[in-house]
Amino acid sequence: MNRGNTISLSLPPFTRWVKRLILVYAGIYLLMALAEVTAPLAHDWVSVYLGLIPKLVMRGMIWQLITYSFLHFQLLHLLFNALSLWMFGSQLESDWGSKRFLEFYFFCTVAAALTTVAMSYTHILGLSPATTTIGASGGIYGLLVAFGVLYGESEIMMFPLPFRIKAKYFVWGIVFLTLVGAIQESGGVANFAHLGGLLFGYLYLRFLPRKGMMFSASETYFSVRNDYYRWKRRRAAKKFEVYMRQHDRDVHFDEHGNYIPPDDDSRKGNGGSKSGWVN
Repeated sequence: MNRGNTISLSLPPFTRWVKRLILVYAGIYLLMALAEVTAPLAHDWVSVYLGLIPKLVMRGMIWQLITYSFLHFQLLHLLFNALSLWMFGSQLESDWGSKRFLEFYFFCTVAAALTTVAMSYTHILGLSPATTTIGASGGIYGLLVAFGVLYGESEIMMFPLPFRIKAKYFVWGIVFLTLVGAIQESGGVANFAHLGGLLFGYLYLRFLPRKGMMFSASETYFSVRNDYYRWKRRRAAKKFEVYMRQHDRDVHFDEHGNYIPPDDDSRKGNGGSKSGWVN
């Protein structure tokens, strides 16, 4: 899809990880629906230990910052998230690649969870740290804002309504509705998760490296490692210089720790080359 083209619900392909995520969400939903009928205690256990409950997160259950996103107890909730993931996530995964797509998606998911935990302890608008939040909406809303930022001039067909709207206006409409829902709905902690996904999705695009955090971290790691190895070589060279001076011989190394051969032609090696070690 080129920027500025019209997007319809029938066009996006099912990319690899979008398809896998949707299948996982659907499978877990089916298992939870069966458990609700056949094993209510197991259903409740999963809700407590895998859903996002801020007071339990603060007690050490940090896995809930991820696992809550895999639970959906209402069919319409699952369908909306799956449809949004397909519509917007497929385009982003196609353009970014799977690694950066997954990094962004779960970054927004965790950021939305942390926003929920923080806001629940403010107790504003009836929020409570004992409230359970489930669903992938935090990550989905991050995808929405990314799509609006990157493809703002593209038009979305508002099926089944017979008109089109630019992606950037569609995303602003979602932001507005989410804000209204957060203000009007007493105890609507899930809306703050949506806002967290929107906010941190934008911040990721605005401030973090274009190739993603993992790529930047690996580049930083190798840079630090190489600096360390160069420091060790310079340190070893200085020690060797001191050792050789103690034995009435002068050897010299450059600022990188490479050996500088003497100017005396009779002491050149390797066919008379003056080159030292390769840096």
